[in-house]
Amino acid sequence: MEWVEVKGPTVELAVQAAVEELGLTSADQVRVEVLKEPEKGFLGVGRKDAVVRVQPKAKRRRRPKKKSQPESGSPAPRQKKRQEQNKPRQEQKREQKREQEPQKSREEDSAVLEEQAEIIGAFLRGLLEAFGLEGTVETRVEEEIIYADVLGGQTEALIGKHGVVLESILELCKTVIQRRTRESARIRLDIGGYRERRREALRIYAQRLTEQVLEEQTEIMLEPMNAADRKVIHDAVAEVEGVRTYSEGEEPRRSVVLSPED
Repeated sequence: MEWVEVKGPTVELAVQAAVEELGLTSADQVRVEVLKEPEKGFLGVGRKDAVVRVQPKAKRRRRPKKKSQPESGSPAPRQKKRQEQNKPRQEQKREQKREQEPQKSREEDSAVLEEQAEIIGAFLRGLLEAFGLEGTVETRVEEEIIYADVLGGQTEALIGKHGVVLESILELCKTVIQRRTRESARIRLDIGGYRERRREALRIYAQRLTEQVLEEQTEIMLEPMNAADRKVIHDAVAEVEGVRTYSEGEEPRRSVVLSPED
């Protein structure tokens, strides 16, 4: 079963990066082994990242439930309904409370995500102001993921070569969220539409490489990439028969390898 080793400033951030690389949505879907705890160092000098090993949990198949036939002596539907209606009020209240708890939990999680989205929006607008750049910030929450888009012609300055500055800003957003809310968050940050342009370029690049792998029957290792870019390569190659991909190395020098299938 596939597993990855990832580094991060904290155990939580390292696990989150690994979950994203595996293409999953929650840390509840993986097994985590902490190989090394983070070390703060002295005044920021000698700081060491946490190292975790993460593996997807095996999915359990549920057996279909057999429809049970009413046994002799079991209460008839009408009689059963009367029994339900005659339950003590306290028991009915307990059942109602149990039914309401999941809904309440979802509402609380949604409120936390909305608060985190507002914090990210405020942070990014402050960043634009600090750099004297004109632009707008839009945030939204979809399927427990916070999307933040920074728009405007001058915002290109916050991208950097190969998106290095953008990735640094993303890490700052995660740090701000963790310090302000004591909770981690899954964030998708895009500046000036860079992410979509990058994804399309990587898909085209992956298609060309798969042709080379099939023709030459040899492995090709790509330059180190972040988890999001690696996932684009994995997904693009998965659509081609005869070629497989896997990752090698440690963050932040982790690379995708394209290889002919056996």
